[in-house]
Amino acid sequence: MRIRKYDFNYGRRALMEKVVKGTAAAGVLAPIWPMVADAADSTKAYPDELTSIEMFTKGKLKPGDMIDVNTVEIVKELLDPFTYHQITTQGRKIKLRAPTKDLTKYYPVKWLEKTIASKGQAVFGPDGNVYTKDGKTWTGGQPFPEIRTGAEALANMSLCWCKHDYSGHAIHERSVSPAGDVDYSYEFIKVELQVTARLDGQIFQNKNDLLRYHVFAFASPSEQAGTSFLDIWHYDQRKFNDLYGYLPQFRRVRQFPTNQRFEPLVPGVVWQLTDPWGAGDPMLTWGNFKIVERKPMLGPFQGNWTGSKPNWDHPVHGGPKGTQFFDAEWEMVPEMLVVDFEPTGYPRAPVSKKRAWIDARTGNYFNCGRFDRQGKPWVNFELGSGQMVDGSTVWKDSHGNTEWSWQYVHIYDVQTGRISLIEYKPQVTGGHKSQLEADPMAIYQKYCTQEAIQRLGQV
Repeated sequence: MRIRKYDFNYGRRALMEKVVKGTAAAGVLAPIWPMVADAADSTKAYPDELTSIEMFTKGKLKPGDMIDVNTVEIVKELLDPFTYHQITTQGRKIKLRAPTKDLTKYYPVKWLEKTIASKGQAVFGPDGNVYTKDGKTWTGGQPFPEIRTGAEALANMSLCWCKHDYSGHAIHERSVSPAGDVDYSYEFIKVELQVTARLDGQIFQNKNDLLRYHVFAFASPSEQAGTSFLDIWHYDQRKFNDLYGYLPQFRRVRQFPTNQRFEPLVPGVVWQLTDPWGAGDPMLTWGNFKIVERKPMLGPFQGNWTGSKPNWDHPVHGGPKGTQFFDAEWEMVPEMLVVDFEPTGYPRAPVSKKRAWIDARTGNYFNCGRFDRQGKPWVNFELGSGQMVDGSTVWKDSHGNTEWSWQYVHIYDVQTGRISLIEYKPQVTGGHKSQLEADPMAIYQKYCTQEAIQRLGQV
């Protein structure tokens, strides 16, 4: 029997064929990137069953419906294994939302403009790092908007996590036990200051050998207040970071070994330095990047900022005491990349591989799972992102553009049932505020030197 070209499963067959060929960019019926650049309706690049939850489920689910233990089997193939486990064993619920057709909403405006201007200029050098075609450090924006390989997908994630030259994230974290008790609670500021790959076209302090400064400064509770970590990234992604920490009880700054990336920075948390943004280590200390699957999936790419609520609090649910997960909205993504990579630079790593789920259309990841040495699922780092819009409350940049950022994080240990919940706050104890624009020199002096983290610990 001859199969019609556009039958119900055509889209999924086409995505599988792209994995085999290994050279195709996003889009099935048409290339996706011209639609992104023109703010066109991106759903026209895919068959309906890949963009509509109603079509995919043949009318069983629609936007506004809830995925829970009673409906999860209908969409099991659209979920990563960590999320499926949370729904089936921990009572997690996810609300479905309509897909975002205009993919310009998946980026900060300046980032998108820089990406369009720089498109086609990025190459991998002989050393594996990303450069411009004339051999200079990357000039900013997404280097590989039309992703064709696993290495390109990871380079997009690694060079600039937050898609801004600066981001200061005021964070409240709670760590919840399997019994549902919040047994650790922290406030801290997380700073990311780009040195190279900047949107303003500059190289901060002419340090073209560095990529970014990355800082954690804890503000509460009292026994952790003043603990700060300075994580200095080299542009050469073969080099390990320089990691310094100030511990108030010892009243000095000390340098930490490289393997500290696989240990919690403070007691009780599930995450490690290797985890943030799905690319927490220098890219070339990992390897064997491989796109193992292209498939439709669900993901939290819009609608999860709680800026209209007091202190931007997220409602929670699930687990024995209703404390385990943030409420979240997810939408259909017609083409998700499933990318595996291995810790080639860490011979004693407790991890056999990571697996990242990345939107092929935009390069935005939403989930990255660690697998233990036996290859069993261990911990995942789930990040909800999108425009900073909550009803009539809108966060705008200094030019009047709607801002974009991450909005919540789940870090879930599937082997123990323990979870760390991270939510964005307007500010934390000590007056550290969330900002996505700032004078780079002022930020550098306040947060990004050994003297700065010592000074923060003594305030």
